[in-house]
Amino acid sequence: MTMLRDYFVQNWALILVSLAFLVSLRSTAFMDKTFAKRMTLLIFEVVFLSISVYIEFALDDRGIVWKGRPYLMFIRYSATPFIDAQVLYTLVKKLRKTIFIPAIVTMAICFISIFTGTITRILPDGTIQYGPLRLLPYLVPGIYGSLIIYILYKRSSKQFNDLIPVFFFSFAMGSGVFLPFIFGPIFSHVFCETIAIALFTYYLFSIQGLTTNDSLTKVLNRQACYADMETEPEKITGIVSIDMNGLKVINDTHGHAAGDEALATLALCFTQAAKAHQSVYRIGGDEFLIICRKCTLDDVLQLVRRIRKNVSETKYSCAIGYSCTEGSRKSVNEMMKESDEMMYVEKASYYKVFGKDRRRN
Repeated sequence: MTMLRDYFVQNWALILVSLAFLVSLRSTAFMDKTFAKRMTLLIFEVVFLSISVYIEFALDDRGIVWKGRPYLMFIRYSATPFIDAQVLYTLVKKLRKTIFIPAIVTMAICFISIFTGTITRILPDGTIQYGPLRLLPYLVPGIYGSLIIYILYKRSSKQFNDLIPVFFFSFAMGSGVFLPFIFGPIFSHVFCETIAIALFTYYLFSIQGLTTNDSLTKVLNRQACYADMETEPEKITGIVSIDMNGLKVINDTHGHAAGDEALATLALCFTQAAKAHQSVYRIGGDEFLIICRKCTLDDVLQLVRRIRKNVSETKYSCAIGYSCTEGSRKSVNEMMKESDEMMYVEKASYYKVFGKDRRRN
């Protein structure tokens, strides 16, 4: 009973976060079911690891030399890379199960080490003797962690709001790899809490993203645009208005799925063209807006050129207008009006050149 009480005291934060996580997964109706199941399994794996770690160190603190400790160390060393692989498999859709191979190989080596001491060996007096492969349980999680960070970054829109959870998750995962070298085995006591809090925080950021991001194009939505315009408007120095050409024709001719693909393709062109302090929003069916903060006129012009170049490499087209405060004192509304007017002129020219009725296209 004493050990059970001490476990709850030492791991109360982990237990609360895990319970909150499970409740959130069950109560979020629009959450992907496969993601929810994988995340639930991951939570139980982290809790199981915390129990194993507690038992191992509790017995060691009491000076008990237990023959079963090598098996607990096997769980601790092999569970970390396996959990990292599970994190990767959970967060990244359509990832093959072969991602678990390095974790399984590490697990096998850790098990063999129980009898050979290639990673660690427990001496008769209870002290630990490290073997030639002592860094393996840290190297493999480090590789997994780097891969997780790289994939999450590549999947992001590269916009500031989308990068915040990636940076936080990177810091948390990195601490689980490097801090054991600073604090020693004692860090294992808080490793599980670190992973659980990192996952829960990333999950919360993901839920928040569903309220601010457009589900089709993955850029920020209209509500986020209005909110951001009210946040330090004096720092907004440029506006770029974009409207896709011919979306109705695509929808009527090839179906709405083709229209959705067109919008997503163009949105990717815009996000790839946008640099720091340039945020992309979808504010209507085929209407996009880019808010530029602390940007010069040259920055805005270069952004427009990058957009035109990216779009020219697709089979779609769009009309673009822009406005900048450089050399003047325009309000956000004035810039919006000016960029919209420029965009509408270009759009009218497009329909005139191609002999199409804009009202029908």
